[in-house]
Amino acid sequence: MISMPAMIERAARLNPEGMCTRYQGREYSWRETESRVARLGAALASLGLADADRVAILSLNSDRYYESVFAIPWAGACVVPLNTRWALAENKYAVADSGARVLLFDDAFTAQAEELLSATPTLETVIYMGDGQTPAWARCYEQMIEDNDAIVPSSRGWHDMAGIFYTGGTTGFPKGVMQSHRALWASAIGALPEFNMSRESVYIHAAPMFHMADFAGSMGATLRCASNVIVQSFDPAGVLRTIGQERISHALLVPSMIKMVLNDPAIADADVSSLECVLYGASPMPTATLEQFMNQWPRVGLVQVYGQTELAPIVTTLSMEDHKEGSDKLRSAGRPTASSEVRIVDEEGNDCVQGSSGEIVVRGPHTMLGYWNKPEETAAALRDGWVFTGDAGYLDEEGYLYIVDRVKDMVVSGGENVYTTEVENAVISHAAVLDVAVIGVPHEEWGEAVHAIVVLAPGQSASEEEIVAHCRERLAGYKLPKSITFREEPLPLSGAGKVLTTELRKPFWEGRDRQVN
Repeated sequence: MISMPAMIERAARLNPEGMCTRYQGREYSWRETESRVARLGAALASLGLADADRVAILSLNSDRYYESVFAIPWAGACVVPLNTRWALAENKYAVADSGARVLLFDDAFTAQAEELLSATPTLETVIYMGDGQTPAWARCYEQMIEDNDAIVPSSRGWHDMAGIFYTGGTTGFPKGVMQSHRALWASAIGALPEFNMSRESVYIHAAPMFHMADFAGSMGATLRCASNVIVQSFDPAGVLRTIGQERISHALLVPSMIKMVLNDPAIADADVSSLECVLYGASPMPTATLEQFMNQWPRVGLVQVYGQTELAPIVTTLSMEDHKEGSDKLRSAGRPTASSEVRIVDEEGNDCVQGSSGEIVVRGPHTMLGYWNKPEETAAALRDGWVFTGDAGYLDEEGYLYIVDRVKDMVVSGGENVYTTEVENAVISHAAVLDVAVIGVPHEEWGEAVHAIVVLAPGQSASEEEIVAHCRERLAGYKLPKSITFREEPLPLSGAGKVLTTELRKPFWEGRDRQVN
């Protein structure tokens, strides 16, 4: 039976005395972790949880977060990782929507946990995961482990739901993506050949553990019986220091994290001699950042992944071998994993001619079960076993996938389709630009016009004219930004690290019945 508890049992059997987790000086072997997970699973079961009941986690990264992810299904329940970047109202929605009966929390979210307990009728028990004094209204995580004997894991697995993973909520209310045990396993299995991990590998959890990308990393490290070094939250200098001190071999970082690491002053003295591979994805990688990485650390392998929460999340990988300076393949998202079947379809659902852009659709053992309590949205996104991603792209003759943009983020200007990612890549290749988002704004003549919102790098300057001239060397005339807004504060991001273009669009479309022309 493929199940999350079975992954822990297997790792404890194959590598019992090997390090499983290390966090702030606390270390547990795979044998010890299995015991703790089994006892925490017993404690959760003693609360009267029924099969498929939901248990939420609201916490920064820790070894206890890792344990909880496996202990919850050990008890037969489903894990609901909550976004640590969300406001209280958003987490209230997710807890209420999922019907979570139990919530695990740490010191950073004590106030939210107390509010959630009083405001959410379905929430019966909250469990404190921190190292301080347990609040009177909560149960103590470590005491629950100490007070319970291990139990055998639940028989749930394979097609059974393992967790509900809420999307970023960039439009409307967040959607809870239901993922099975099989899906989480299949996604990790598909990517492991490229990530090249072994039981001697040391993986750093630098991305937030609630995020599906790091979740996939957890599954991969567990399947390979590798070691998990966990940092509480991302800090560029801290990550560089940890890589050297803990002899990190593998990391997963989103492009914005990579950019911050590369630009941190601590990089001058950083010891990355142990680093073998960095996996990146979740958002487009600027060409300039990619080149900077390859020049800075030429011996470190890079693997790009493309996917989304609905696909648990990995669909394609761009291998280390494909990361060669000047290669056209660097513009691609790689080729489908062994778990993924990918097609490009038009608006009617018919296959597009090879090389032509359309919507990317995917099927495989890692596809979602659907959206929790949202049958209409499920029917729209999941059709005959295919997940309609909402992303636009094309496949070349070798099977490499090229992402053009989100379908909904396309700008139609004067009857021409402009994909914002292409424009963003051109703008951010300017040396003075730190970050950029491209949106469509109302235009009386063309319907919509391409507008760039630019954040300049510290100490840098550039005019609108200079940036447009720079882009003109890289883009057709109709794709050029027709206007540019410069802002000093960072672009607003979702919990998944994606730019909230809906927020950026609001001032331009205020008072209009429609958000496109």
